[in-house]
Amino acid sequence: MSMPTGPGPGGGRRADAVRNRQLALQAATALLAEPGTPLTVEAIAKRAGLGAATVVRAFGGKDALLDTAVSGLLEPVVHRAGQLLAETTPDQALRTFLAELITFQSAHHAINDQLDGLTLPATTALRAQLVQAVQEMITGAQHNGTLRTDLDPTLTTTLIGRTAYAIARTQPPSPELADAYLTVLLDGLRPRRAI
Repeated sequence: MSMPTGPGPGGGRRADAVRNRQLALQAATALLAEPGTPLTVEAIAKRAGLGAATVVRAFGGKDALLDTAVSGLLEPVVHRAGQLLAETTPDQALRTFLAELITFQSAHHAINDQLDGLTLPATTALRAQLVQAVQEMITGAQHNGTLRTDLDPTLTTTLIGRTAYAIARTQPPSPELADAYLTVLLDGLRPRRAI
């Protein structure tokens, strides 16, 4: 009895579907890094060299495609936050992570403008993990006495997140501005000295 050596019936179609999915995902990811480029199915399909119907078929819709693309970008950022928490002090983790986050947001600041009204469960879950990691850094730094304790960690996280995002949107990106922001922010978050 001989075993089949080819992909079998439908095997070629499955390979095409995998290839098309990858092309659509690469195109969406590339477009996310281009401010002002509309993230329509048609734009993604054109960049991928596919038909719009093929792109929709590959993911089931635009929301699912963008959720996969954005979560793919966020996963390494979330992993990095956890790595820093495990490898260094909370205050050092916070400073290093914020600097890296601003760099990431500078490269991808158009993402938020494109995602309003979309259903993105994987992206939403990763964003929550990101917020939690920053709150762990803040709480840890408060416990070890390097960050003031008179501010609620949730409020501090919001303050850090919103201002970091504003700095990241500065065009062209300015490492000097980002460094000055981190210095002033973290100096302001240090415990007050008794007079």
